Amino acid sequence: MTARLLLLTALLHATGQAPATPVARPTSGNADRGKQLFMKHTCYFCHGTAGQGGASGARIAQVARNTQGFIRYVRRPSGQMPAYTDKILSDQELDDIFAYLRSLPPAKSVNEISLLNQLK
Repeated sequence: MTARLLLLTALLHATGQAPATPVARPTSGNADRGKQLFMKHTCYFCHGTAGQGGASGARIAQVARNTQGFIRYVRRPSGQMPAYTDKILSDQELDDIFAYLRSLPPAKSVNEISLLNQLK
């Protein structure tokens, strides 16, 4: 990817506007174990239990990132997120967390949420 595309992707992730359909999905991790690790290491506190993001954490479910990109970001994040070294989470554990995030269904569009449609 070019530097501009990488910058644009990072900005979209930071604002929660990244595409709902990920570009790269390959992972060899275990989603069930990944969910346990996601909860154990309190990732949900900032990123939500379904990776939907929150006040202090970006949306991380269904984003356009591959396993290596995810691991690289967790090791050297930008912003407020602390770095998770391999002493805290191994590459395999991060691969499991990534598999969990990939197993989550994509968010519904605004038109699919009946309560929002009632407000029109």
